[in-house]
Amino acid sequence: MLTQLALHDNGVPIYVQLRDQITALIGRGVLKPGMRIPTMREVAVELRIDLNTVQRAYAELERAGFLTLLRGRGTYVAQPPPIRARKPDAAVLAAKVAALAKAEGIAPDDLIAALKALKRA
Repeated sequence: MLTQLALHDNGVPIYVQLRDQITALIGRGVLKPGMRIPTMREVAVELRIDLNTVQRAYAELERAGFLTLLRGRGTYVAQPPPIRARKPDAAVLAAKVAALAKAEGIAPDDLIAALKALKRA
């Protein structure tokens, strides 16, 4: 996972970039439910960022239901809730995807074209 994280100096807060990239890794299936992810300290050292920044990203991911933090045992990708329990909000998801795309340097029009291509597939 650590090799797939990249931070950019683009005005997007580091914890947001980290949160969104981990969310994307979960969404793409790179990180699967039940999988143990690196400790906050490992991420902070590898990316050369403050531990509090990583703690904030992990805490937001836990609140959102993406991660489960088990004291003394590690941090794991959470089991997804049953589909019926989810209340999808397209606007919130779109904002997250747009922020992630911006952090990766992807223009909004390119992102729209890619989403339309997925719809056709």
